[in-house]
Amino acid sequence: MAAHCESGTLTALLNHKGLTISEPMIFGMGSGLYFGYLRHTPNLNFPMFILRTKPGKLRKKVAKRIGIKFKSETYRSTEKAEKELDALIAKGIPVAVQVDLYYMEYIPEWERVHANIHFITIVGREDDYYIVSDSYFPKLAKLHKDNLQKARFAKGYLAPKGFMYYIDSIPETFDQKKIIIKAIKETVNNMIGIQPPFIGIRGMRMFGKKVVEWPKITRDIDHLSHEIMKINIFLEDQGTGGAGFRYMYATFLRQAAQLFNSSDLDGLSKKMMEIGDGWRKISYFAAKIGKNRDLGSDKLLELSQLILERADTEELFYKEMKVIVNQLN
Repeated sequence: MAAHCESGTLTALLNHKGLTISEPMIFGMGSGLYFGYLRHTPNLNFPMFILRTKPGKLRKKVAKRIGIKFKSETYRSTEKAEKELDALIAKGIPVAVQVDLYYMEYIPEWERVHANIHFITIVGREDDYYIVSDSYFPKLAKLHKDNLQKARFAKGYLAPKGFMYYIDSIPETFDQKKIIIKAIKETVNNMIGIQPPFIGIRGMRMFGKKVVEWPKITRDIDHLSHEIMKINIFLEDQGTGGAGFRYMYATFLRQAAQLFNSSDLDGLSKKMMEIGDGWRKISYFAAKIGKNRDLGSDKLLELSQLILERADTEELFYKEMKVIVNQLN
């Protein structure tokens, strides 16, 4: 089990290869924490916000910084994709694949939605079933080969195209402290550096200001209710570890504090936990008013103010973290 499928799958593969490292550390070292508010456009049916970097970017960042060599491939042919996967697991090599979550038959039906950015690890095969290790499922599971094929070649946004990867090699040593410093600096830049107005803290403020206008772009109260309740889903249920990855990042900072023997980093960890509590308050409030259809202008204004308060708090946090990280060595 893991907080997030991409970081969890990557961590499991690294641990299997002999590199003992935690999921929060992988997330932090890959500068995974992020925020963006994507506005309603012809290509996007409704505004949405993102809480982590683009799928795949975390893996690439970690690989580059640590010096990990991956083998990866996408496919046009389903037959070739299955053949090459089978050849690898026959050698005892666990393989991560990108899939549409909907086809994971071992997950309760009510939890399965079409989402092309789920990652699982294939660790074996028995007749027509693959043995799967899934960050969101508490034990090894079986997945029929037909469902795996559908999941690997699902259409739509961020289509997997049969993508798979596995670890070729890991370095004997690497400078973890140096990587952490670089990663924290990049996170600070993503949140308060020079970015487009919909990214980072500016993106949070855009979110807070625009949410009160959502009734103008929804069909009816049911549609608005659905979109408001999705705030809770994005923050809590889509593999964030709670509060939009804030709790996981707090754990990363605590582990980094132990490595550096830094009381300053430990203090930042505690502050990030409190920031996470604030985001959880937002998610619960959104779920409540969405479920109850209590979506008058006063409630949306209250939701807006909660989001804007988070933006103010996080801005101060990243400014403090910028000072502290420049003092680390």
